[in-house]
Amino acid sequence: MKSVIETSVRVSGTGDSKQKAVADALNAVQRTVLQGTSHLILRIEPKDVAVINATSKVTTERFLFFFLPRKREHYSVVLEVTVNVTLLDVQAIDFSHGE
Repeated sequence: MKSVIETSVRVSGTGDSKQKAVADALNAVQRTVLQGTSHLILRIEPKDVAVINATSKVTTERFLFFFLPRKREHYSVVLEVTVNVTLLDVQAIDFSHGE
């Protein structure tokens, strides 16, 4: 019924800071693992995180095209996360019929 598998998922995230971009990517791990299985997931444990791609883009915004310039940074990251997934096979549970 209960089994543990090791899998690797590739996730991406964006944000206006480095921390927000990485947090956005790590939040996508659960959604990605859920898409790949029909079993009930009990636990997801990250084992390893590898950075595939990390980019930063800086743009300058100006008020009325001339005034008050400010720099805006936008970060994006692609991670390869290796996880241990503990699964529960609901189909293997034998339900008995009551009265």
